[in-house]
Amino acid sequence: MKPASVTPPSACLHWSGRTDKGKVRSNNEDAFLGMTFDAREIHRLGKIGEASTRNSDLAFAVCDGMGGAKAGEHASRIAVEKITTLLPRSFRQKAAGFDAGFEDVLTELFLQIHQSLAHLGESYEECHGMETTLSLCWFTPGWMYFGHIGDSRIYYLPKGAENVKQLTEDDTHIAWLQRQGKISEWEARTHPRRNVLQKSLGGGNQFVDPQVGAVAYAPGDTFLICSDGLVEGMYDHHLDELLRTPVTAGKEPTLAHLLVEEALEKDGRDNITALVIQVAAEAE
Repeated sequence: MKPASVTPPSACLHWSGRTDKGKVRSNNEDAFLGMTFDAREIHRLGKIGEASTRNSDLAFAVCDGMGGAKAGEHASRIAVEKITTLLPRSFRQKAAGFDAGFEDVLTELFLQIHQSLAHLGESYEECHGMETTLSLCWFTPGWMYFGHIGDSRIYYLPKGAENVKQLTEDDTHIAWLQRQGKISEWEARTHPRRNVLQKSLGGGNQFVDPQVGAVAYAPGDTFLICSDGLVEGMYDHHLDELLRTPVTAGKEPTLAHLLVEEALEKDGRDNITALVIQVAAEAE
């Protein structure tokens, strides 16, 4: 579905984020981002907060880096920093009358991040082989545009829906086999090659072909962006139950906190990151 030409009303977004290195890893190669931006400036967001889409767009992202030594950690953080400089350009271009489609904007964003990581990997030995996943949600009034590559995920729980929906597709051969009905969810989750990526940013990947899409959202909807460490020990129905947990906006424990704690209890072998965005009607 593509956005309508009439701009929908603005909304208030409540978010919470948390990341943890897990029980086994010595460092955290995950990174997450929240920011607001308009034609003039950007603001990085804290781990908990709320903001309106009335005068600014909002973007949230999760990256899971990979590579020897600390190359993966650098890759995820470089990707996050690149988003803060590249995505706001689209807002300025639109204000200047250059109205590129969201597919073009996001595809170009992913390509530029990929090229930056690939260049660093070729130029510095300590960065050789660095790569990262990227799952990004870009909120404008009434519409969320998303871009994705790798096996981090974006989930969507509409108000009143029976089940949470995974918007993104994992870029692994094992996930493809599951989508084709050739193996079960249990077989996919226990397969020894389930984490071998076919696509990512940086590394030795020659082509960048991110999944992009758009979702019309409304008050009461919830979005979750997470690294694969969150879902390693949790099935979708566990996520569904936790995302419906009543919490007080802006107060601990947040939904992101509850999700990460549950993931640590059930598995915890990988880094874990959860970023939850809840949509509320804007106060009159």
